[in-house]
Amino acid sequence: MENKTALITGGAAGIGRRTAQQLAAEGVNMIINYRNSKNEAEELAAYLTEKYNTRNICIQGDITDYEACGQIVSQALKEFPAIDIVVHNAGPYISERKRMGEYNIDEWNYIINGNLNAVFYLSNLIIPLMRKRKWGRIITIGFDRVESAPGWIYRSAFAAAKSGLASLTKTIALEEAENGITANMVCPGDIVGEWKEKAIEDSLHTVDSTVPVGRPGTGQDVSRVISFLANDQSGFITGSIIPITGGKDVLGKIYREKS
Repeated sequence: MENKTALITGGAAGIGRRTAQQLAAEGVNMIINYRNSKNEAEELAAYLTEKYNTRNICIQGDITDYEACGQIVSQALKEFPAIDIVVHNAGPYISERKRMGEYNIDEWNYIINGNLNAVFYLSNLIIPLMRKRKWGRIITIGFDRVESAPGWIYRSAFAAAKSGLASLTKTIALEEAENGITANMVCPGDIVGEWKEKAIEDSLHTVDSTVPVGRPGTGQDVSRVISFLANDQSGFITGSIIPITGGKDVLGKIYREKS
């Protein structure tokens, strides 16, 4: 049986990098998309190939642009017969705390395009190919409680895009179930900084009293769930929104800090 091939957006660093490692370790060929992190992407592809004996390439492209998404897919299909798994990991985010009325149009469009429209762009290009093979896995990234469309103070564009993406993910799941394609969303909790690339083992001796389970979350906490959803035997799981938070109420924490 031929190895599956996965496209991961924003895969050169952070949770994307950890996910690429997880999937490659399980025999999945990786297409690592990046926007600016060329050196990191090339280093990762070479590392995965050497360590896991899978085939791994990196492709530059801005997923906020439909034409660029077309070029990413076209280039990938020159190297692989199919794109079986798509992990929509990239998600533009503005760290500055801004009220909705303070966004300029370019900032707003950049966040909406990168977090919502990009999933449409790539799905529009890849789902028809998945249908032909009667198999596909689409995994998106949200935030805790996204399915209830909560307000998120100072994060209006990001919250609006991800809430829309939660609905889109569920709709894809319904529309494509008959074609053997699943669509699910994973929602990382407060996983920050270097922890995004860490293994679970790295966190077991670190106490974090702000998390009910008592330790920091890691990139591997997220990548293990993504790997499970991408598995051939996970076809009954679709349309799910899965929090990976250690029990922490992330938005509640933000509001408590504000008050």
